Amino acid sequence: MKMEKGSAFLIHFFLIFGVLLIVFPLYITIITPFKTPQENSISFFTLPHSLYLDNIKQIVKSDTYYYSLLNSLYVTALTLGICYFIMPMLSYAVSRSMKQQKAYQYLYYFLLAGIFIPFQVKMMPLVILMSRLHFMSTTGLVCCAIASSTCESVFLYVGFLNSIPKDMEDAASIDGASTFQSFRLVVFPLMQPIISTVMIKDGLWLWNDFMMPLIILNRNAKSWTLTLFQYNFKTEYTTDYSLSFATFLMSMLPIMIFYMFMQKHIIGGLTNGAIKE
Repeated sequence: MKMEKGSAFLIHFFLIFGVLLIVFPLYITIITPFKTPQENSISFFTLPHSLYLDNIKQIVKSDTYYYSLLNSLYVTALTLGICYFIMPMLSYAVSRSMKQQKAYQYLYYFLLAGIFIPFQVKMMPLVILMSRLHFMSTTGLVCCAIASSTCESVFLYVGFLNSIPKDMEDAASIDGASTFQSFRLVVFPLMQPIISTVMIKDGLWLWNDFMMPLIILNRNAKSWTLTLFQYNFKTEYTTDYSLSFATFLMSMLPIMIFYMFMQKHIIGGLTNGAIKE
């Protein structure tokens, strides 16, 4: 009995500790934009004395904020849109051919090795390459983001595709369907849970990424993303936390809406697409 009570105590302790780890940063994020700089300098943890909206107004009045918002939307939406169509097809080809052709097997392991290369190793070669191509722009950032997401996306998609039996594809082939038709009508609908998972993962990464936009876009304020816009409230000696957190709070809304829209597609059985005509 004492052992059960001790186990229950430990479980509740770690659960409460985990909740605090999530709730406390969210609390700081919400209250800080509505406090004056003087209040923030005194204490980060106290509630604001009044609803101070000048931080939000200052961000909204900034033209650079709207450029940064549009750039973040452009980079995130275009990258996800291209990856939505390309990565499942690439992964399908690798998954269904790697056992018969060694070229696909080598390609898969080559992409798999790319997961273990840290960004810091690729950073300098990436800057040199993009500079020589005169591609230090938001479109260049989209190309880099697509390339950076390929390895992990293919790894996740191939693992998922390997769990889908080929019987339905064989049945579609007997009915006269081509390989592309089998993929589009049979396999692709079954991939929606993993596609949603990868899209959420990549969307959160693209929206919050700092290092890649910093090395590619930090030449012109009109090409900044929201993370660079937020970073420029930091000077050599001080950081304007009120404006920085106000930017962060406003930038949370689009990605939260995207997450709520996508997460419902994760919860679905693998046979959701199998009954479609």
